[in-house]
Amino acid sequence: MKIKEIMNEVVGVEKDISVRDAAKIMADKNIGSLVIMKSGEILGVITEKDITKNVSDSSRKIHSIMNKQVITIDSEDDLEDAAGLMAKNKIKHLPVLENDKLVGIISATDILNHSDELDEDFFFE
Repeated sequence: MKIKEIMNEVVGVEKDISVRDAAKIMADKNIGSLVIMKSGEILGVITEKDITKNVSDSSRKIHSIMNKQVITIDSEDDLEDAAGLMAKNKIKHLPVLENDKLVGIISATDILNHSDELDEDFFFE
């Protein structure tokens, strides 16, 4: 199964919004991550875990807590590729690119929801 078949809409935000504003966006949209963008370029990713760790300073800007080491996946890659990248890098969200442009996001939950599509050998490697 291709990533593009199960990817979700991605929400991109500016780097200067507050942790409070990021948390509100995530809650309102019922999502677990935001991609921080500037002029179409990915600067970082922020997740629920980042928000939780920084809830005591909710006025802080997200660029100061975002993960700048963003790992992405191509929309044409397979589900196994995404699962492998997440496992190897111990991450739960992967921005999806198509022709070097951000087009979606995939989460560990998406992979679990489609685990019947994974090659059974994937779980025993």
